[in-house]
Amino acid sequence: MDLSTPTPTDGSGISAGPAVQPPVADDTGRGRRRPTVSVIIPAMNEAKNLPFVASRMPAGIDQIVFVDGNSTDDTVAVARELWPDAVFVTQTRSGKGNALACGFAAATEDIIVMIDADGSTDPAEIPYFVEALVGGADLAKGSRFVGRGGSSDITGLRNVGNKGLNGLVNLIFRTKFSDLCYGYNAFWRKHVPLIELPPTEYQRAQWGDGFEIETVINVRLATAGLVIEEVGSFEGPRIHGRSNLNAYSDGMRVLRTIGQEWTHWRATKHIRRESARADVRELTQ
Repeated sequence: MDLSTPTPTDGSGISAGPAVQPPVADDTGRGRRRPTVSVIIPAMNEAKNLPFVASRMPAGIDQIVFVDGNSTDDTVAVARELWPDAVFVTQTRSGKGNALACGFAAATEDIIVMIDADGSTDPAEIPYFVEALVGGADLAKGSRFVGRGGSSDITGLRNVGNKGLNGLVNLIFRTKFSDLCYGYNAFWRKHVPLIELPPTEYQRAQWGDGFEIETVINVRLATAGLVIEEVGSFEGPRIHGRSNLNAYSDGMRVLRTIGQEWTHWRATKHIRRESARADVRELTQ
């Protein structure tokens, strides 16, 4: 796998990056190997956008997990034609969070990358996220506000709201996020249990099933003490169709999520403290 980035064709101004082939130790300790990559693509009625997403995908991705949200158009048929070797999953409930949870459960490779199916997140940037993880990060957090990042889609209202939510999370959890709500992220698959997503087999709607999933992932991995590196990413416009985002309602949902995560973090603090004490006692005995 070369994970090389193709020349941009969407006018985003992103320059082609180098192939990412850093070696890492294998599980047996014998020799060295590259990390493998699963790309999770949640989609609902995105048939017209998928060819663009496929055209930007780096060569040699080890696994594509395509999660269908019960589409009523030709989304699945188009995806099967574009990625015949992909793993195809139908999400068990509704919402982006549930779709990602189903994708995480089906992923088998070392690294999980989350992208959108509407063309707004550029798959050609995947090597930069992999590079950050191999360089020592646990979570490679996409940001439109650092490095090569930018956006041709974010509105003034969304920008102000994002900054406000960023500031609140950074104040409460002592983090340094610059783009809390951007959904282009990558992390090591071994960290999935730390996110504590609701089981996919539950039939009723669960907290974390919706667009709040990005906030849940970012906050829970941050409060677990993992190393986070922000990666500059350019957000393009949705190519076809209308976005499901609503600046006000989704902003209020993220605000509620921050409150929920603060309560969750405080409630589990003593558990983490007792676990650490137990580890220390075990080491000193």
